[in-house]
Amino acid sequence: MANQRPHDMEVIPSGCHFHIKLLKINREHLVTHICNTQCLLDNLLKNGYFSAEDAEIVCACPTQPDKVRKILDLVQSKGEEVSEFFLYVLQQLEDAYVDLKPWLSEIGFSPSQLIQSKTIINTDPVSRYTQKLRHQLGCNSKFMLCYAQKEELLLEETYMDTLMELVGFNNESLGSLSGLACLLDHSSGILNEHGETVFVFGDAGVGKSMLLQRLQSLWASGRLATGVKFFFHFRCRMFSCFKDSDMLCLQDLLFKHFCYPEQDPEEVFSFLLRFPHTALFTFDGLDELHSDFDLSRVPDSCCPWEPAHPLVLLASLLSGRLLKGSSKLLTARTGVEVPRQLLRKKVLLRGFSPGHLRAYARRMFPDRAVQQHLLEQLEANPNLCSLCAVPLFCWIIFRCFQHFHTAFDGSSQLPDCAVTLTDVFLLVTEVHLNRTQPSSLVQRNTRSPAETLQAGWRTLRALGQVAHRGTDRSLFVFSQEEVQASELQEGDLQLGFLRALPELGPEGGQQSYEFFHLTLQAFFTAFFLVADDRVGTRELLRFFQEWTPPWKATGTSCYPSFLSFQCLAGSRRPGLEPFRNKDHFQFTNLFLCGLLAKARQKLLRQLVPKATLRRKRKALWAHLFASLRSYLKSLPRVQSGGFSQVHAMPTFLWMLRCIYETQSQKVGRLAARGISADYLKLAFCNACSADCSALSFVLHHFHRRLALDLDNNNLNDYGVRELQPCFSRLTVIRLSVNQITDTGVKVLCDELTKYKIVTFLGLYNNQITDIGARYVAQILDECRGLTHIKLGKNRITSEGAKCLALAVKNSTSIIDIGMWGNQIGDEGAKAFAEALRDHSSLTNLSLAFNGISPEGGKSLARALQQNTTLTIFWLTKNELNDEAAECFAEMLKVNQTLQHLWLIQNQITAKGTAQLVEALRKNTSITEICLNGNLIKPEEAKVFENEKRIICF
Repeated sequence: MANQRPHDMEVIPSGCHFHIKLLKINREHLVTHICNTQCLLDNLLKNGYFSAEDAEIVCACPTQPDKVRKILDLVQSKGEEVSEFFLYVLQQLEDAYVDLKPWLSEIGFSPSQLIQSKTIINTDPVSRYTQKLRHQLGCNSKFMLCYAQKEELLLEETYMDTLMELVGFNNESLGSLSGLACLLDHSSGILNEHGETVFVFGDAGVGKSMLLQRLQSLWASGRLATGVKFFFHFRCRMFSCFKDSDMLCLQDLLFKHFCYPEQDPEEVFSFLLRFPHTALFTFDGLDELHSDFDLSRVPDSCCPWEPAHPLVLLASLLSGRLLKGSSKLLTARTGVEVPRQLLRKKVLLRGFSPGHLRAYARRMFPDRAVQQHLLEQLEANPNLCSLCAVPLFCWIIFRCFQHFHTAFDGSSQLPDCAVTLTDVFLLVTEVHLNRTQPSSLVQRNTRSPAETLQAGWRTLRALGQVAHRGTDRSLFVFSQEEVQASELQEGDLQLGFLRALPELGPEGGQQSYEFFHLTLQAFFTAFFLVADDRVGTRELLRFFQEWTPPWKATGTSCYPSFLSFQCLAGSRRPGLEPFRNKDHFQFTNLFLCGLLAKARQKLLRQLVPKATLRRKRKALWAHLFASLRSYLKSLPRVQSGGFSQVHAMPTFLWMLRCIYETQSQKVGRLAARGISADYLKLAFCNACSADCSALSFVLHHFHRRLALDLDNNNLNDYGVRELQPCFSRLTVIRLSVNQITDTGVKVLCDELTKYKIVTFLGLYNNQITDIGARYVAQILDECRGLTHIKLGKNRITSEGAKCLALAVKNSTSIIDIGMWGNQIGDEGAKAFAEALRDHSSLTNLSLAFNGISPEGGKSLARALQQNTTLTIFWLTKNELNDEAAECFAEMLKVNQTLQHLWLIQNQITAKGTAQLVEALRKNTSITEICLNGNLIKPEEAKVFENEKRIICF
């Protein structure tokens, strides 16, 4: 009986000795699976069931099994209540007695009210370590990582979710995410069941680090219900601090370099190895990882106790060779690719929408008058509005506004000049430097921006030296020696440009520093290149070489191999950084153009000789023009639809941003001259609304008509506003998948009806309602050359459909209407049926996935009996049945124009299919009727095999 397992044991009748008997029968099972006796002793002592002498007797036992047996002997000798309490401790402390959980469930243990009233203390090492992790992450994530060290902003009060979008392997949209908990949800957006890494990517400043900080805060406070017991957060740039000779085992990496257990680290680590699914790792900024360590020198690491270089451990964790089954959340800037087999989900961060911006203003400025004043200034300055789509830039602009409001007696006016990113960073530099000025209640600071920069010249020069050294080597963490070598003083560090990092390891180490964001490091790098007279032309233009795609020089792929593959394959091409993203170089180029712009000459001439500025500006402009001309010439052209089409890449956007920073119309004109194509494709370039400012700055100098494809970006309504100077030239406008609302469509309506030259309008998969549909209808009414409208996957109902259908009916130019995935229903279908009747130009129509019932379908079928132009008609994913199929069959006996009829995923059976087949005997023009996904069984479909135009499967 001693070794009898629960499922073999006899049923013990409830009685006064039930729990004692339970312990006796399962004695050896308990001895085998109880590894932690300290928790039991602590709780038995705490509740007065054991005396100090009892505990001493147990501790005197030589082995762990002997201690368990002695505890069982003492517990049983003390009676039923103590035995029941013993089981209650096993049940409540799951981490300590995880192996007994199935047994406790199987015996159906349910404690009495008396036992439930007893206090349980958790001294289990795993539970205590989890508590310590929660405490540490709670402290680390309480305050927002802000640019001013002396300011403490509560994350809870300042954080706001950004637009998060699930994407596929090729970055195609799979829908939006509603909250951070969805990142770790296993029910949606899964690309690869075997992958363990959720990859979150987005542009610099879009909020990746803040998202992870918020995730830490939620877990630390118990608001992230994921079953995660261990949360380890690492910043990838910190791996650059390890030397080539550093060797660590996984336990040391987790405990010594993150959070050390207060007791029994071996037991905690053993639990982690047994249950890796209880661990969540977050790795922030994969693209910021830089090391000269040669991964090919070391073997793969798959043993958790074997020392290896930290980079090898990182690669092994991400690949699943270590702690397979644990969750990993990895962030990087756009452009870094992760192998598909590692990915579980891909999430693209898109920043703030106009709605987010208004909500953020309400959060940052509770005073409604101040809030309204800020929003009015932003609305009056579209360039600033566009920059605010990037959360980091939005926050900086808001903090500058707050500074002016506080420092200048409520006069919170943002300077009119702040229209480019360079202006914004000059502004934040001025705000920081003015903190050194003594404050006065009666006298305001009257220093001009030029005087402020001149007064802080020594500090700016020293910061520039630090930034330049780091940017040149793609390093973002600086040692104490590097900071001291730049002659930065203690007071300079208090300004907030640089912040101290937590010291590595439990014993501490050398203090390290970083700029509060890589964009600030890029700004000071550019400042150094402009202001230091010793910087020659070659060094000035050093980072523009990064515009050259690596495959041009090496004949290889654009993106070097991923680190885990480098490590696993044991090979690495010299000179290539596997993770490197070039944004820090591109931002340096951008700020370089901004600082050397003619408009900044007055500001900088007190710091830099006029001749130096002129020499550097001349060299920069010549190189910028040559780069743009060479780049555009290198792009392949495709002749399509009467257009000479060129598909530009994100590099082109960076060039346009740099040109915009110059604010020189001459530069803009010269750039426009280099665009020889008349169809510019910029789809999937991750362009944001601020890029539209740069695009317009150049394209409004383009004097020919132009087709512009900006599908699948992140422009939103502010981007549409920024494109206003271009609309007088645009004949094709593709803005699908861009977060555009009715507000943006109104701007389109106002502009396009002025010039009346548009022929193609693409607004698929945005956020357009019936209000926006009315604006599109007005465009169709007034622009008599409009031939194509794409409005699928918006929020248009029958009311909007009626307006559109009426405009279609009255149009003699429209060829193609796409309405897939709206909610027009039968009323909308009837309106389009009326438009179809006797229409003179419409050839393509999609009303798929619109909630159309048989009634609406019959209206459409009857209308097609009088139509002689429509050749393609999509009615996929509606609610059409055999009645509707019968009407379409009658139509086909008359209509000899329709070629493609898609009735996929409706409710048509073999009966309706037979009627359609019968109608085909009298119709020779139709090419296909697609009925895939209807209520037709495979054996029924065999009857129709001879009619090749009917496609059932």
